[in-house]
Amino acid sequence: MGFFSVGQGVIARLLTSTVGMTAVIAAVLLLSAGTVHWLAAWGFVAEMGALSLAVGLWLARHDPGLLAERLGSPFQRAQEGWDKVFMAVVMVAYFGWLILMGLDARWGISHVPTWLQAIGALVVALSNYVVLLTFRANSYAAPVVKIQRERGHKVVSTGPYAYVRHPMYAGGLLMFVGMPLQLGSWLGLAAVALLAPLLGIRILMEERTLAAELEGYRDYAQRVRWRLIPHVW
Repeated sequence: MGFFSVGQGVIARLLTSTVGMTAVIAAVLLLSAGTVHWLAAWGFVAEMGALSLAVGLWLARHDPGLLAERLGSPFQRAQEGWDKVFMAVVMVAYFGWLILMGLDARWGISHVPTWLQAIGALVVALSNYVVLLTFRANSYAAPVVKIQRERGHKVVSTGPYAYVRHPMYAGGLLMFVGMPLQLGSWLGLAAVALLAPLLGIRILMEERTLAAELEGYRDYAQRVRWRLIPHVW
């Protein structure tokens, strides 16, 4: 399946979404920092923009249906009601996190060694790789919690799903660690103690929906014991 079979409209949406979100993140970081002379922020924005576009183009070629889902609204008609509330809370928390790290840079509170910031950039890349592996295995990895009956939604147990039930969130947890390190913010890293539980809450709520509405999920959950991190949880 090539790019021409996807449609120029989807590619245009991908480019618009990637550029738009990258620009918003850059603006929030730099405005809260009070300067455009923040090399770590520019490095993070460039890396995330490039990786997001690369993953999106891979989806455009190999799984345009999933790409269309990923480009959908964070608030959808078929979405679970509780997940709409969750998404609103997460959006506020995420941008608050960005502002916190920008203020950290403005006030010069944190002093993270350059080598550790470089490790943070590698962890960010690893996070995106985990997400790519998840997309390769699961064509139903929508950004919202819903059962995609119109797409023949079924349980996936291959790839990273053979080890943990929620590899997408495992990739998100890596991002929670890598991003503040790359941006040189100890405050941002400390805030992960507040952000990580949000992942846990959504996992538990999502599993309730999947167990109740997706055929075979209960059996899968019994076979794959770990939700997020093998031998931990």
